[in-house]
Amino acid sequence: MTSVVLLGKPEREIPKLPYEIVYTNTRDMEICSMEIEPILPGKEIPAASESAENLCCWRYGMEIDVLEYMYVKYARVWIPDPEEVWKSAELLKDYKPGDKVLQLRLEEGKDLEYSLDPKTKELPPLRNPDILVGENDLTALSYLHEPAVLHNLKVRFIDSKLIYTYCGIVLVAINPYEQLPIYGEDIINAYSGQNMGDMDPHIFAVAEEAYKQMARDERNQSIIVSGESGAGKTVSAKYAMRYFATVSGSASEANVEEKVLASNPIMESIGNAKTTRNDNSSRFGKYIEIGFDKRYRIIGANMRTYLLEKSRVVFQAEEERNYHIFYQLCASAALPEFKTLRLGSANYFHYTKQGGSPVIDGVDDAKEMVNTRQACTLLGISDSYQMGIFRILAGILHLGNVEFASRDSDSCTVPTKHEPLIIFCDLMGVEYEEMAHWLCHRKLATATETYIKPISKLHAINARDALAKHIYANLFNWIVDHVNKALHATVKQHSFIGVLDIYGFETFEINSFEQFCINYANEKLQQQFNMHVFKLEQEEYMKEQIPWTLIDFYDNQPCINLIEAKMGILDLLDEECKMPKGSDDSWAQKLYNTHLNKCALFEKPRLSNKAFIIKHFADKVEYQCEGFLEKNKDTVYEEQIKVLKSSKKFKLLPELFQDEEKVLSPTSATPSGRVPLSRMPIKPAKARPGQASKEHKKTVGHQFRNSLHLLMETLNATTPHYVRCIKPNDFKFPFTFDEKRAVQQLRACGVLETIRISAAGFPSRWTYQEFFSRYRVLMKQRDVLGDRKQTCKNVLEKLIQDKDKYQFGKTKIFFRAGQVAYLEKIRADKLRAACIRIQKTIRGWLMRKKYVRMRKAAITIQRHVRGYQARCYAKFLRRTRAAITIQKFQRMYVVRKRYQCMRDATIALQALLRGYMVRNKYQMMLREHKSVVIQKHVRGWLARRRYGRTLRAIVYLQCCYRRMMAKRELKKLKIEARSVERYKKLHIGLENKIMQLQRKIDEQNKEYKSLLEKMSSLEITYSTETEKLRSDVERLRMSEEEAKNATNRVISLQEEIAKLRRELHQTQSEKKSIEEWADKYKHETEQLVSELKEQNSLLEREKEEHRRIHDQAREITESMEKKLVEETKQLELDLNDERLRYQNLLNEFSRLEERYDDLKDEMNLMVSIPKPGHKRTDSTHSSNESEYTFSSEITEAEDLPLRMEEPSEKKAPLDMSLFLKLQKRVSELEQEKQSLQDELDRKEEQALRAKAKEEERPPIRGAELEYESLKRQELESENKKLKNELNELQKALTETRAPEVTAPGAPAYRVLLDQLTSVSEELEVRKEEVLILRSQLVSQKEAIQPKNTMTDATILLEDVQKMKDKGEIAQAYIGLKETNRQSPQDYHMLNEDGELWLAYEGLKQANRLLESQLQSQKKSHENELESLRGEIQSLKEENNRQQQLLAQNLQLPPEARIEASLQHEITRLTNENLFFEELYADDPKKYQLYRISLYKRMIDLMEQLEKQDKTVRKLKKQLKVFAKKIGELEVGQMENISPGQIIDEPIRPVNIPRKEKDFQGMLEYKKEDEQKLVKNLILELKPRGVAVNLIPGLPAYILFMCVRHADYLNDDQKVRSLLTSTINGIKKVLKKRGDDFETVSFWLSNTCRFLHCLKQYSGEEGFMKHNTPRQNEHCLTNFDLAEYRQVLSDLAIQIYQQLVRVLENILQPMIVSGMLEHETIQGVSGVKPTGLRKRTSSIADEGTYTLDSIIRQLNSFHSVMCQHGMDPELIKQVVKQMFYIIGAVTLNNLLLRKDMCSWSKGMQIRYNVSQLEEWLRDKNLMNSGAKETLEPLIQAAQLLQVKKKTDEDAEAICSMCNALTTAQIVKVLNLYTPVNEFEERVLVSFIRTIQVRLRDRKDSPQLLMDAKHIFPVTFPFNPSSLALETIQIPASLGLGFISRV
Repeated sequence: MTSVVLLGKPEREIPKLPYEIVYTNTRDMEICSMEIEPILPGKEIPAASESAENLCCWRYGMEIDVLEYMYVKYARVWIPDPEEVWKSAELLKDYKPGDKVLQLRLEEGKDLEYSLDPKTKELPPLRNPDILVGENDLTALSYLHEPAVLHNLKVRFIDSKLIYTYCGIVLVAINPYEQLPIYGEDIINAYSGQNMGDMDPHIFAVAEEAYKQMARDERNQSIIVSGESGAGKTVSAKYAMRYFATVSGSASEANVEEKVLASNPIMESIGNAKTTRNDNSSRFGKYIEIGFDKRYRIIGANMRTYLLEKSRVVFQAEEERNYHIFYQLCASAALPEFKTLRLGSANYFHYTKQGGSPVIDGVDDAKEMVNTRQACTLLGISDSYQMGIFRILAGILHLGNVEFASRDSDSCTVPTKHEPLIIFCDLMGVEYEEMAHWLCHRKLATATETYIKPISKLHAINARDALAKHIYANLFNWIVDHVNKALHATVKQHSFIGVLDIYGFETFEINSFEQFCINYANEKLQQQFNMHVFKLEQEEYMKEQIPWTLIDFYDNQPCINLIEAKMGILDLLDEECKMPKGSDDSWAQKLYNTHLNKCALFEKPRLSNKAFIIKHFADKVEYQCEGFLEKNKDTVYEEQIKVLKSSKKFKLLPELFQDEEKVLSPTSATPSGRVPLSRMPIKPAKARPGQASKEHKKTVGHQFRNSLHLLMETLNATTPHYVRCIKPNDFKFPFTFDEKRAVQQLRACGVLETIRISAAGFPSRWTYQEFFSRYRVLMKQRDVLGDRKQTCKNVLEKLIQDKDKYQFGKTKIFFRAGQVAYLEKIRADKLRAACIRIQKTIRGWLMRKKYVRMRKAAITIQRHVRGYQARCYAKFLRRTRAAITIQKFQRMYVVRKRYQCMRDATIALQALLRGYMVRNKYQMMLREHKSVVIQKHVRGWLARRRYGRTLRAIVYLQCCYRRMMAKRELKKLKIEARSVERYKKLHIGLENKIMQLQRKIDEQNKEYKSLLEKMSSLEITYSTETEKLRSDVERLRMSEEEAKNATNRVISLQEEIAKLRRELHQTQSEKKSIEEWADKYKHETEQLVSELKEQNSLLEREKEEHRRIHDQAREITESMEKKLVEETKQLELDLNDERLRYQNLLNEFSRLEERYDDLKDEMNLMVSIPKPGHKRTDSTHSSNESEYTFSSEITEAEDLPLRMEEPSEKKAPLDMSLFLKLQKRVSELEQEKQSLQDELDRKEEQALRAKAKEEERPPIRGAELEYESLKRQELESENKKLKNELNELQKALTETRAPEVTAPGAPAYRVLLDQLTSVSEELEVRKEEVLILRSQLVSQKEAIQPKNTMTDATILLEDVQKMKDKGEIAQAYIGLKETNRQSPQDYHMLNEDGELWLAYEGLKQANRLLESQLQSQKKSHENELESLRGEIQSLKEENNRQQQLLAQNLQLPPEARIEASLQHEITRLTNENLFFEELYADDPKKYQLYRISLYKRMIDLMEQLEKQDKTVRKLKKQLKVFAKKIGELEVGQMENISPGQIIDEPIRPVNIPRKEKDFQGMLEYKKEDEQKLVKNLILELKPRGVAVNLIPGLPAYILFMCVRHADYLNDDQKVRSLLTSTINGIKKVLKKRGDDFETVSFWLSNTCRFLHCLKQYSGEEGFMKHNTPRQNEHCLTNFDLAEYRQVLSDLAIQIYQQLVRVLENILQPMIVSGMLEHETIQGVSGVKPTGLRKRTSSIADEGTYTLDSIIRQLNSFHSVMCQHGMDPELIKQVVKQMFYIIGAVTLNNLLLRKDMCSWSKGMQIRYNVSQLEEWLRDKNLMNSGAKETLEPLIQAAQLLQVKKKTDEDAEAICSMCNALTTAQIVKVLNLYTPVNEFEERVLVSFIRTIQVRLRDRKDSPQLLMDAKHIFPVTFPFNPSSLALETIQIPASLGLGFISRV
């Protein structure tokens, strides 16, 4: 039967209009325009009882006479198929009215003739375009019918591996039978806060929608999960509850969400069982209400159960099991606590072995038992109660093994001492005889008497089974009751979300009472579903102001009336149960008589009188009447119950039955005091006698009907959400789709009914902007108006003539089914025409280009041919001309050769003649010339010989005389050269002497000229005589030589002849020996060659071996290097992980700290105000302080000392835990790294050791020098201290004593004088020691210098060593320098012989040597002094720190002193190690060398410290003596002064003039102004306004300058108080304004600057090297604030994490809209049709974010950080984090949105990423690592755009997508969806190829990126160049109470 609902009257009857038919001859394109006939008043509507085929046209809202024009050639249709339900086929020719057969071709290529029904002539349904296949929402399909729905689900499930699909308001979930990685916490976070249509379908989307509507609409929600057994209902409900538990959290510390989730294992163990369809089938229905408070946090839950399948306890079908709990008990029987239960194998018990399948593959029952017990414990069920439950369950198992023996046909008995019954009675604590008696007997009560009647064996067995079922049902209810008590809310419930997990429509071969109740419940739920769908449709149409026509839907109220109405099936069943002799047969006859032929929904089977058929909304179901009455009665003998109630040994057993009378339904809600869901209080009726028994006797059907009515009231009072679970196959194969089974379930669960209702109206809905964007290509430029709505109206009126096919709403356009497909076809045709036009143009261009290329080639060929011919002709001409030329030259050659011979002969004769004449003349001239030369040389030789003898005699006399005079003068100079006074005397009369020397030089020049003239005349005469003698001698010599030559020639010839004879004999003998030796040598050579060849081969083999070994060594080395690099990278990753873990701990700590503060504030508000005049300090205050803060805000003056003493006691344990963990981890990393580098660095280490040994030997002497220098420095410092103490003592005495006391004659004056003299003497002694040390230093230094100077220099050095003072050395040096100022040109004029000049040169060299040695000594000495001063200063600081620690430890109890000192030392060493590790993080070798040098330095410092301690002890003794004397003196003086004089004496102010001095970079403030300082500088300082005009980091500089002043005063309390107040103040500001980016950025910048200042001015060498000398003077001198630096570093980390959270909260709403949804490049991506689910528009409207919004926000962030002076490295880290968030959120949404995975969207993403990269380049941040964080997103966009067909494409994708995981790559390929017809889907085979290629890749299985991940932050040291003394404090800060120092 159908109902017609009138939602609005039609304004007029819409006539049939002519329709525009569009034909196409293009293959693979179908006609997509579908027309819907309007339903008119009075129109006949087919009955619901017709078959699905008969309902085809009406179900899809199609009209035959319209659709017949749509069936043209190449149109694709669906035809019925017995195997696949529906098959796709293609028309081979157009359909014409009247045709009885369609010519079709199936997809496999087979041709088919499809016959139409001659009566209805129904045409097969059309197929949707490929572009719409695989949509997220089934209502988005253009053709809404059964085959389209089935095909869409199959494509999504099989090809895309998507198990969820929307169907309007229903979520269709297909069980994949495989674990999928789509339920993690990252997926939950991705769906949290998202609109339902924005993400891909998911159970989390439904849960989020329910949660959001509950919070937004203030209305309770319900999620109805239904489906067959094995479809995944329980799992879906479980995931929905997990989502609520994760998103909302609990409002208390009781972890209610964990308890809600923990109830699942318990209910599954006692209510789930294995069936043939499901291994974990829920055999009961449950409705769980999850309660929320006003803040929408989980506060509790409540569970109601429905229709437990009790019959399963006593019977299981083949291949099925009993409830899981029984098998869990049997599997755990060996446990000690279960020994008393006497359990065994599951095959031993009758109740667990009937199914023959006691084991489930992949399930460990013993392990599941552990989980069940843990869940019971978590829900508050004690161990004793748990054991009681297990006793009852074990008793049920033993009860099933009880057997009966028949006495006769009407009686039976239990065997004597029957073991199963004995065990049952022992476990239940009842009497054996009594239980055995009542198992075989029953009591009959009449009006007058009571009879005990024996029962037959069959009845006894039934009674036994009924007792077992009753016990299990009551136990089930008891457990549900206790679960509800554990989940009961302790506070008032504000709202709830109900999750209904109930059985779906069931039909089996044999259907009994259970299936009847289940299908009855589904009829009620289907009715509620239909009404809700209608309600939503009505609301949508009314909202858009669209007039409605009539619409029909299937109303199943008649079926419900058949079941539950008066005289219905349930009423007749209850009536029959009351009859004394009622039976199933009589009840069946009553049904036939009452309903057969009277109700169309009730039928009788043809071949059975014990069954009936009901036409449900899903299908016809035949029910067998056998067992209906027994199951409805649920009869249990009261005597057996009384026996169990009488149990006194087992307390739990009576509890199961004591409240039985009060329960309306054994499976309804427990009486937990909850208000019923109808929100109406139920008043209990007055108790009447016998009421309890009547209530107890209510039938199961009556109870189920009541509970079902209550459930419907609850659902009607809430907003329902529907999840329909589909079982894809009966064999539990993963991702296997059985079309038959799927269609059955789709029809049964109402999905197709939803489709039919949607198709009858306007299923396709577009916003005006989306329609304009999609179909802009169909509009002309003149059609586009400013008003989008009017533009769409004008276009639609032109495109679709029938106005009934669409309606215009306020914000949307509504289309009838098929109209979107028609518009898509027109759009595709237009795009195709454009493509054809483009192809035409391109092909014409290509052909023209080809013609031009061919023409050019022809011209080229012609040119080359013609050129070849021309070259051939030119070659012929050249050859002819060459022949002529050859002839010419040949003839010329002959003539010329003849002429040349004649000419050569003539020239030869002339040359011989002329040469002979010239040679004769030349010989004559040569003889004359040689004779002249001989004469010249002889005469010259004689003259020179004579002159030489004369000159040597003169020179010898001069030398003797001058040597004698020079020796005398040298002696005088040597004597006088030792004194400086001599040089002064030498200067006296020096000018006169120079004049005398000048005159002497002039005279000598004159004498020299006269001698030269005489010499020239003598030389001339000598030369003439010499020439004559030379010629005579030459002539004689020539004659003598000729005679000698002749004689010698004869002798030499004779000797040569004799020699030749000897050589001839010798040659002959040698020839014989050589021949013999040659033979021997030849033989030896051959042997040697053979040996060499063998050795060569061996050497070659060895060479090859060496080469192979070398290659192996090289490979090993390379592998070791690679391994080292990988290990180094791994160590860096581990270090980053450790840093990240540490920062996460800080984040968790700050969260707990904030929570503690909130709780504390709440407690303060709750605690009443104390009485006036009485104040009490919180005793737990100090223990509740932060781990890194030292005291809370100071409120009272008297609390200050206590609060300042607590930090040192409370901080150490908390602080050291983190430090020790960090130090341990760092040491482990160092050991691992060192073990990896030992193999490669062994040689380097050996060289380093050898070098270290060589360097250790010579510095022994240097160590002594350092020690003596150190001793001298100590003495000087102690002298200065003594002087200062004396001066202060004198000043104090003069200022504090009266004049008469300090008069010269006073006793005090004499004592002071005595002390002054003693101190003066001590100073003199110290001074002498200093001078001795200095002289020793100089002597030792000179002894080390190489002694390569001359003797005079050594003498001078000895004289220098005798000088005792620097002044004397300087005076001598100045004198030497003055003597060296003479000009070099006068040095040789000092005396006649030049000896004085030589001596003076030697003295000058000595002076230079002395000067260089003095300078080098001075430099080395100054360097040593500087280094020693630094070491002494560090030791003094360490000593002061140790003294402070000692003073603090003395205040502690004795047992705590050692621990405190150890903690302090560990903290100091940890800080130092961390600092140097950070300093040498990039170079491990430097770090290793630093460790070695550190150990050496420690040894040296320990030795120096011991020596220093001796001096300190000595000076302390002297100070004690002085202090004692001063004390005695003060006591004596105070005795002479009366108290009255002290009080009455006026204090006269003295005006002391103040000198102008430089500022020292310190700020002074009073201690009581500290809170005012923190308030004005931190708490009330706003980044906007005052702080915007300040120097970046000014608050940090001011705070540090205040710390410097406190350090200068050596006031540790002031330092600690200021730093603690600063840290607490910053935390308060961030807690108050922590969501403001500018505030967080401002204080992050200032905290880092404050930290850098503490490092920069700490006095550590690693930091001081970056300072100027002036900045080094400002270093801290008294306190080491390394611990506070760590505290500030942790605070900076917390602020950074808070900054990242603020960034994330600001950017989160922009990212998806700006990066994915907004079309930055307009027109590239098209909008696809959407279903009922809303989807965010991709067009930028007002209020939507674009990419420009993101870039503007990034600019804002960057400008704020730069304005606040944040470190550049820190800005880079913030930018990297921002880009990671953008990339992760964008990629996560891309992976969860099928509509975003297209080629055009990939282009949009790449363009957006390029804009972000451009922003990085503009800001010079490309090296920040931000671009690398976008690499996964870039690769995902590239993956959307690359080709995805061939194996080469797969290889390219695998190599390209290295930043994406395998799961992400496969997900993107599965989600890839074409937006246009020109794109192609990714084949399943291609995806399998990708998976095979990526099989060996080791990456995370996680699908989504962790968008909440925060990179570990570091704060590189960034020193400031700003001088502290130049900082000015603006008056706007209100810090007038502090002053510069």
